[in-house]
Formats: sequence, structure tokens, C-alpha cells
Amino acid sequence: MSSVGQRSFGELGTPLAEVPFCVLDLETTGVAPDTCEITEIGAAQFVAGVEVARFQTLVNPGLEIPPSVTVITGITHAMVIDAPRIEEALPSFLEFLGDSVIVGHNVRFDISFLNAAAIRLGYGRLPHQHADTLRLAQRLVRNELRSMKLSSLSAFFGSPVVPNHRALDDALATAHVFWSLLERAGSIGVTHLDDLLALPTIKGSRAIGKLSLTERLPRSPGVYTFVDRNGVPIYIGKATNLRSRVRSYFGGDPRKRVDNLLRDLVEIRYHRTCGEIEAGILELRAIYDEQPRYNRRSKRPRTVHWLRLTSEQFPRLSITRTPGNTDLALGPFRTRRAAESVMFALWDTSKIRRCTTKGRGCGFSQLGGSICPCDGDISTTTYSSVVRDLIDGIERPASLKRSIDERIGALAEHQMYEDAAAVRDRWLSLARAIERSRAWRSLQDAGRVTASGQDGVTLTIDHGSMIAAWRTGETSPLIAPHDDGAFRQPPDVLALDEAMLLWNWLSAPGVEILGVSGTLAVPSTPVPVLVGAHPDSQRVPQPLPA
Repeated sequence: MSSVGQRSFGELGTPLAEVPFCVLDLETTGVAPDTCEITEIGAAQFVAGVEVARFQTLVNPGLEIPPSVTVITGITHAMVIDAPRIEEALPSFLEFLGDSVIVGHNVRFDISFLNAAAIRLGYGRLPHQHADTLRLAQRLVRNELRSMKLSSLSAFFGSPVVPNHRALDDALATAHVFWSLLERAGSIGVTHLDDLLALPTIKGSRAIGKLSLTERLPRSPGVYTFVDRNGVPIYIGKATNLRSRVRSYFGGDPRKRVDNLLRDLVEIRYHRTCGEIEAGILELRAIYDEQPRYNRRSKRPRTVHWLRLTSEQFPRLSITRTPGNTDLALGPFRTRRAAESVMFALWDTSKIRRCTTKGRGCGFSQLGGSICPCDGDISTTTYSSVVRDLIDGIERPASLKRSIDERIGALAEHQMYEDAAAVRDRWLSLARAIERSRAWRSLQDAGRVTASGQDGVTLTIDHGSMIAAWRTGETSPLIAPHDDGAFRQPPDVLALDEAMLLWNWLSAPGVEILGVSGTLAVPSTPVPVLVGAHPDSQRVPQPLPA
């Protein structure tokens, strides 16, 4: 029994007309698969909507059939005495089933009995995908029919076979209901197997009514845009499979925001890309330009913040709206809180002054957390060494890391674990800021870079900005002559975010650098991570491999 083809159906988005279906029904001695047995199997195979084969057999359960079951099914113990046991019937049925998609009414019941028998006989659980006419009917005709029983549905759709609690007849009646439901589903854009399998999870009438908007979406990488009745983009996203990703919004997502998004949705636009990295860059730019109201992340902030040294005689760290022209500037940060977290981390590692009032000592100095030159006790030479050590520490952060380790160790020794965790989190914010700054400088020094990934996508990157993307075998697009577009600091958040996406892509395994107009290099000393920190908290950008 093969399962390879079965998995490929869902992965390739096979059109329903090309999917083989096996509609089945079982009769059993009860409702519990661990204590009850199968008494009859009935099934019909369909290819391209045409019946091509049938399977029917009684099964000797090896135990008495309860009278209550006989009343319902009409199957008596005498009828199954000479029938094959499940050990003989199941192999034949599995061969008949092949790689078909299983269809049944309340199909989980039937599959539970088949799985119990298959596991007991050493075949393992059935790997087949399945469609349930009960769950499909609950989505498609629940406003037209009160009862979802097979008898009610077969009568509603005019089945020529009346279900009678015998396996084959019930399977044939189920098949008629199934094809009738597929006609309904086709009118709302359910044309492929993955569409059909996802349909039962659709939340309600609003989602079902708008599912047809996804009908023409390709199964390829790209960027999608949800548009409202005024033609305004309300949500922008990227996907490796546009059709699958967009249709996932119509599933069982309980978030109110998604429900409101579907309420406002009128049109879906899309743009194909040659790969995931191009989609990510175009998504980032589109969100930054359009500012869709349902996109919370990656939106252009109203203002940005920088952390830099002041130009005073005794410089201190300051959060400003511009990077200035100093020896130390980290950013841009989307929020002041993010900038403060990095500033506090540097305070954890340095005795640079924190006070802003001249002429008197500050509390931080009196507690030993910093030095205060404002009262005249500290020379410019002494203070300059503090500033120089801080700048050198950002370039070679191992020394900063040692200070952090000592501070965390001291706090932990006094059982001040929450304070130790706060110091750790501040260090992680600083580590990310340093890595982003390093990546930006490296891409500016590199100039124009051409690289190819394992997925066959080639990019040309100019000073940290994607200017061309194409697939292997395609003609490289014409690119304008190189000009010096380097920036000492990122001009805005978008430029830095795009540079980091490209840096992480360049750093990924299997990416081959094909050409560089400048010098592509990174500092030889990486930013150290904290030993024992949670793995998810250490996700800082990684340097390019040597």
C-alpha cells in the first residue's frame, strides 16, 4: 500500500477532476473500535467522477452480532459464518483502496475501525487523506437542511440509491451526496484537493461567501494584498504558496482581527515573485508604502530613535531622532523603549556618566554605577578612556559580555533572579543592535553583490537594497550602472529592515556569492550569546560564513 502519491495530492494542489476517490461505508458490531468488529465493507472507486470499480464483502467478526445491531443493519450471525475474517478481507480492501482519497459520511468512524484492524494486523495507520460528507454538508447546506443524516442528504440531493444501513448501498448513496456537494463547493472556488480538505475548517458564511476571491491565486511564491470596497489595501503579506496561504485566513482562526479583515475584504490582488526572498523584500516595501491598517508589524513608524554619544566635553548616551555625527550611533529603533533597552544594557557594562545636570554629582555616581565628571573631580583624560572602552566594546563585544556575565552572576548569587533576567534581556537587545549595525556597514562596504540561493533564485543587491531578482535559466535583467549609494547610517527603518532580510539570506547555507564590487567582510569577533539563555532569545543575525 503506497502513501507517496497520496501525500503528493495535497502538496501539488491536484485538481479534483484528477484525484481518485474511494467512497466507503462499514457496518460494525458496535461503536467502539477497540472492542467491536467490522461486519461488512462496501466501497466504490471513482476516477474523474466516473465509477470504475466496486468492493463489497461481509466480514466474520468472530463474535456474536448484538440483536440491536441486527435490527438496524439486517446482518445476522448466520450471514457472516462463512464470510472471511478481517485478516483476509483487509489486505484485499487495502489493495482496492490504493492511494485514493477516502470519502465517507462521518468518515472518522469508519477510519477508526480500519485503523484499529490495520494496526492489529501490522499494517499501521492508514496514511490516506479523507473527506467527510457530513462536515462538508455542515458548511455548504446547513441553511437549507436541518438534518445532516445520510438519509436526509441523499433525499435532498435525489440520490438514486436509498441508504439502508448496508455498506455498499450506503457508500453509493454517500457518493451521490459527495458529488452534489462538490458542485456546490465549486461555485465558491473549491477546485483542488487542498481546497476541499480545508473547506470543513472554514469559519462561517462570511468566509465561505468570499472564498471564491481566492480561486485564481497561483500556487507559487508572491505577495498578496487584501483590498476593501474603496480600493484601499488593508492587509499585505507574502507566501511561498499564494493560494494555500491566502485560503488559510478562511480557516478556523479565532482572532477577532482576522474576522474583521474578512468582513472588509472585497478584492485580492497578488504579485508573483521568483522566490521567497524576493517576496519578503517586496512585502516589506509594500507595507511601508501603503501602511495597511491590519498590518501591525513592519509598518513605518511615525518617528524613529537613535542611541548615540553626545558631543559634550564629557559625552553621555542620549536617545535622539537623528544619528548625528559621532563615533557611536546605534539604530534606528522603532520605539523609544527599544532604544532605552540598548542604552540600559550599555549602562550595565560601562561607567559612562548618566547625569544631565552640570555642577553636581549624581546618585548613580554615588552608588558606583557611573562616574560623574560634572563636579570637577574627573579629568578629561580619565573620562576619555571610559568612552573609548565603550566604543571598543561595541566593536569587540566580548569585553561587554564579560561585564554582563559578572553582573548576572552577582545578581543570581543574591537570588535576584528577576533582575538578572532583565540584565540578560537588555544584553540581547544590545547584541541585536550591534549585529544589525555590523550587517549594515558590511553591505555598504560590499557595494553591489550578486548571489544565488539553493532554491535557484539569484539576487543583485546594491548597498543593502535588492535591485534585481531572477531564477536560474532566466535572462538576467538589465541593471543601471553602479553609482555610489552608500550610507554611513540607515536612512530609515525600511532600509535597515530590508538590509537585514538580505543579510540573513546571504548568510544562509547554500548561498553562493557570484560577484562583489566592493569588499564583503565582517568583523572577526562575533557577538557572543549568553550561556544558558533561552534559544529563542538568542536569535541575533549571524555573520557570513568564511
